[in-house]
Amino acid sequence: MNSTTMRRAGLSIAVAAALSGVAACGSSGGSGGGDGVGKGKDKGSVALSPIAALRTIENKTDNADSAKVEGKTVMGAQMSMDMKGVMGWKDGVTGEVTATLTGGTAAQQMEQLGQSTIDYRYLPDAYYANMGDKFASQSGGKHWIEYDYATLAEMGGAAGEAFKDQMQNTTPNSSVKMLLASGDVKRVGEESVRGTKATHYSGTVDVADLTGKNTDLDAEQMDELKKQFKQAGMSTEKIDIWVNGDDLLVKKTEKADMKTGSFSQTVYYSDYGTPVSAEKPPAGDTMSFKDLMNQQPQA
Repeated sequence: MNSTTMRRAGLSIAVAAALSGVAACGSSGGSGGGDGVGKGKDKGSVALSPIAALRTIENKTDNADSAKVEGKTVMGAQMSMDMKGVMGWKDGVTGEVTATLTGGTAAQQMEQLGQSTIDYRYLPDAYYANMGDKFASQSGGKHWIEYDYATLAEMGGAAGEAFKDQMQNTTPNSSVKMLLASGDVKRVGEESVRGTKATHYSGTVDVADLTGKNTDLDAEQMDELKKQFKQAGMSTEKIDIWVNGDDLLVKKTEKADMKTGSFSQTVYYSDYGTPVSAEKPPAGDTMSFKDLMNQQPQA
């Protein structure tokens, strides 16, 4: 296994981490809120205080179980990526998403594989990345890499633990949880999102503080993670959400500054309740990331 192949395997982790911003980090449980609120386009959350409205939105989105997702992520000069697929969160996170790299060093690495896309499948205990035919020719004929969440946490220390929690709790209502936890949220007003009337909410969150609240890291792990955030130059994140008359997210944006450039992500949600049928790839066509990393790169 050569070092280029290994770097591409690591690339799919970076892309998956960016994709997890489809719903941001946080847990998927509800936190209360008024039943029967938010029915109809001229009632519901728009008539409530921002905090009360967000609690209703959180519950409604959580109970919707699944949705189609479409969006774009930019991470400085590292990555520009479009994504499209379907995600479910009823019994753990499941889904199928295709990421198309459109710019940055990540796209250049994928060009060496002769492709610009990575197909992902998400299951409650792991996610899988299809790295294509050229990768398979260098990895014993196997197209898929398995990234077991427990193994990633074990290999990655504090960052690995946080990544595991983030990947296993990728739900749209996590954006709402982040705004609720920030204590800094306001209703901007009524706007149109792809032809749908929507209410716009906005707030700013402390990234390290919020990660600590939404993960099971101990004090030592949290200190390590805070150092990594500081090294990345990422301290706060601005989050905006747009919600339709049924109190369901239709759009989300996240923006932050990093030392390597600006991070931004825009995601659109539609067709809540859409079927999700993600399946584990064939074992004979799959290599675990741990086994891949244990193979000594050849010069």
